[in-house]
Amino acid sequence: MYRFSTYKEQYKSNLRLALPVMLTQVGQILTQVADNLMVGHYGGDDPTPLAAVSFGGAVFFILFIACVGVALGLTPLIGELYAQGDRRISSGYLQNAVLFYTLLGFGAAAVQYAAIPLLYHLGQPAEVVDMAIPYYRMLVYSMPFIMLFFAFKQFLEGVGNTKVEMVVTIAANLANIGFNTLFIFGHLGFPEMGAEGAGLGTLLSRIIAPILMIGYFCSRERYRGYLHGFSLRNLSRETVRRLLRMGLPISLQMFLEASAFVGTGIMMGWFGAEAKVAIGANQIATTIGNCAFMIVMSIGAATTIRVSHCYGARNTGELTMAAKASYHLVLAWNAFAAAVFLTGRYWIPQLFTTNADVIAVAGNLLAFAAIYQLSDGIQNVSVGILRGLQDVKIIMPIAFISYWLLNLPVGYLFGFTLGMGPQGLYLGFSFGLSMAALLMILRIRRTVRKLRAA
Repeated sequence: MYRFSTYKEQYKSNLRLALPVMLTQVGQILTQVADNLMVGHYGGDDPTPLAAVSFGGAVFFILFIACVGVALGLTPLIGELYAQGDRRISSGYLQNAVLFYTLLGFGAAAVQYAAIPLLYHLGQPAEVVDMAIPYYRMLVYSMPFIMLFFAFKQFLEGVGNTKVEMVVTIAANLANIGFNTLFIFGHLGFPEMGAEGAGLGTLLSRIIAPILMIGYFCSRERYRGYLHGFSLRNLSRETVRRLLRMGLPISLQMFLEASAFVGTGIMMGWFGAEAKVAIGANQIATTIGNCAFMIVMSIGAATTIRVSHCYGARNTGELTMAAKASYHLVLAWNAFAAAVFLTGRYWIPQLFTTNADVIAVAGNLLAFAAIYQLSDGIQNVSVGILRGLQDVKIIMPIAFISYWLLNLPVGYLFGFTLGMGPQGLYLGFSFGLSMAALLMILRIRRTVRKLRAA
């Protein structure tokens, strides 16, 4: 029987870690929100600029989230070492992560840049692609800086410090809003760049973030020691292999999940004459959904930290309590988010555009987004638990089954074959996310039983 007093301290411990991460994640998504709001108002009744930012951001997001997934593998490794008090190996992991993740960012940027001609072959309106490419190109340039930032961010999460990333992210996003004001609308003598100006503002803000992180590490004696003797010669093949062994399954899971959302966004451009309306409406619904999901990701990140510390100390009782508390928190949040989506589904889109057709379709999509909120929360916290337990190989096949074999085909079936339109594409998420949640819970129960037996 549930008692609040049983979990009260667990809620406090999880939220103490989650709240700064929450503000960090919200800050990161505010980059997208700021771009969409400001570009949407720049376009007015014309949905093309908003559709361009939506399409360019969606294509960029595929490889971006895969690279970020690789970086997330650093947190459970550092978390276990932190619980065991091993600074020497932690220092090696950080230095290798800084070098390897930055190189990975350059490699990803090269692939993304080479893919620009392919954007015209994804079935989108030509005028949308023409406007999307300059915005997309600016995002591509930001990849190495993103990965450098995440190397420091995931290390700090591993040692239980989630406040610094919050401050840095808020500062970078305030800068992004300021840059957007200058470059999108052409204030203070700057040229009016529209959607491309939103991309330039994002690029500059993402350059600022790792600079602030490096400054923090260098100014604090507690963390400066982790960078002692930093050199390219410290790049270790074995350490990079360990980072990849932990990060690649996480990356593939995130890629498969993100590709379901991106694939749905691309299919929005297949509705013929209504394509621009569908793309713009999807971007609004996705942006609002991402704002809610950032809270879920924060709870998941806090869960990874708590579970990795308990796993390092081999305290299965505390581990189980921490995991259950996270499920309680995320279910409460997603129930609230679903209620907001339903009650505000027609006035929220008015913050982004004045186009009546876009507002109507976006309202319908938000109603369908409310349906999958609980499943989305459960599967994300479950991923956080599996990361903390370093049981990450299983999450990729689960994601493949849930998102590629179920989510996308079911969405296509309802959206096109059965003629439900954009709402049908969103219905596919309910099936995919629910399957992911179920399979991951079964895996967690199996892993915890084995840990107790050991």
